Amino acid sequence: MYVLGIETSCDETGIAVYHSERGLISHFLYSQVDMHNEYGGVVPELASRDHIRKLVPLIKQTLNESQLQKSDINGIAYTAGPGLMGALLVGAATARSLAWAWGIPAIAVHHMEGHLLAPMLEDNPPAFPFVALLISGGHTLLVQVEGIGRYQLLGESLDDAAGEAFDKTAKMLGLGYPGGPKLAELAEQGEQIYKFPRPMTDRPGLDFSFSGLKTFTLNTFNNSQKTDQDKANIAFAFQQAVAETLSIKCKRAIRQTGIKRLVVAGGVSANKQIRASLREMVELENSEIYFPRPEFCTDNGAMIAYAGCQRLLRGEHQNLEIFARPRWPINELL
Repeated sequence: MYVLGIETSCDETGIAVYHSERGLISHFLYSQVDMHNEYGGVVPELASRDHIRKLVPLIKQTLNESQLQKSDINGIAYTAGPGLMGALLVGAATARSLAWAWGIPAIAVHHMEGHLLAPMLEDNPPAFPFVALLISGGHTLLVQVEGIGRYQLLGESLDDAAGEAFDKTAKMLGLGYPGGPKLAELAEQGEQIYKFPRPMTDRPGLDFSFSGLKTFTLNTFNNSQKTDQDKANIAFAFQQAVAETLSIKCKRAIRQTGIKRLVVAGGVSANKQIRASLREMVELENSEIYFPRPEFCTDNGAMIAYAGCQRLLRGEHQNLEIFARPRWPINELL
């Protein structure tokens, strides 16, 4: 089965073709970062318009790269949520229309399920079951994964997601957009001067909260001399606090579930400090850890094509409804 994957949940247009036996055939990604940088963040209306402009050309480019005709495609998978409503509708309407015109099934894919399954695209994929830490701009989740569509939510962020906290802290330090990578780069120049709190680690449970850490960072910054080195030291302390908080929660999840495999995915999983901290933790816990390659950490069509393929192989498909859901809890997946 050849599956065309379409990802348009936010500010990146991702297209891919995945084959059920041959694996990933080709994929392309167009990022809108340069356009949104002028505004210091994603402008939803501009994101939607840019998806409209780039989507069909990228689909043609991906099919050409795959040396496939539209008649070779057996199904279409598209991101239906969560995400920006306008951006989601562009991908959903295009996917549903192509599926109807080509006479093939289409399947709506949960964006976070795509991230959760992204490590399956690697040569050494994790076996089920595993614990997944999903860290992105809008979500921080701990999920117990027994198989495709068999998910149990263990913990989630009660306020700002880790990626959101990175972006807001970067803006606070005047680093611009996209904030997360810029803060990580600045942190490499920092020194161990400050000790920031590890939020919600002094109480039981697997939920996260990063808004208080963000406030602590702001107060520290306001009380500093605001020099370049001060900013680097604050970035270092903030990043270290987030990394250790995530590690503490993941260790609890491993011990609570008894599952010795940890999958870490989502845009923030590309952060070097977070990866190092989690690797150190799983080694001490005698566990295994799996990351997607950096190009599959951020939004991409390959993860959507893979997730959709697995569901289509199970016989799942949907009617002609154009389905888009900007808020869609992962624990509602069957």
